[in-house]
Amino acid sequence: MNDPITIRRLYGRRQGHALRAGQAALVEELLPRIAVPDDGPLTAERLFGDARPLHVEIGFGAGEHLAGQAAAAPGTGFIGCEPFLNGVVGALGHVRDGALDNVRIHMGDALEVVERLPDASLDRVYLLHPDPWPKARHAKRRMMNHGPLDLIAAKLKPGAEFRLGTDDPTYCRWSMMVMNQRRDFVWTAATPADFLTRPADWPETRYERKARRQGHEVWYFRYRRI
Repeated sequence: MNDPITIRRLYGRRQGHALRAGQAALVEELLPRIAVPDDGPLTAERLFGDARPLHVEIGFGAGEHLAGQAAAAPGTGFIGCEPFLNGVVGALGHVRDGALDNVRIHMGDALEVVERLPDASLDRVYLLHPDPWPKARHAKRRMMNHGPLDLIAAKLKPGAEFRLGTDDPTYCRWSMMVMNQRRDFVWTAATPADFLTRPADWPETRYERKARRQGHEVWYFRYRRI
């Protein structure tokens, strides 16, 4: 595995615009109730009280996809990780409005949470529209590198799924190159439609809608852990 300092470093701003009173209340009242514990091993039993399946979303943006998945699968536990406060506030609003009791949120680096999970404990991991870091000298900052993928692979069950979505052509090519080098994942696409068409169980995000309005193609990758 790559140097853990390298794969866990965060880049970018943690907060954008100032919070309104209602948003601040969500952070003060709801977030502590559903936050991932700060330390110790993480299991479904500890987070949700039973041995339910677990999904992790790395960088959930404003939380539309996370909430959509959680609403569609109430018996599954969802762990959403996002370093930016404004995104966390968006997700908290979805959790409140949907009365979702199967979501836990970590405001910070997703890999710090993933590494605390037991090996072979996850049924699915989502990485949707990650920061592409398009300049070649920034390639090491991309989540789609072998260090983070080694950790993700270790935590996925055999046969579990890793989903990647992107509208950035450079990131698309880079990701395909990196995944083609691995022998612990198999790409499940059989036809172009399998990665050019959003699957029915893949809720759309506002970022994806914006990308399409701007004329961007969007790619949907699904890999099975072997």
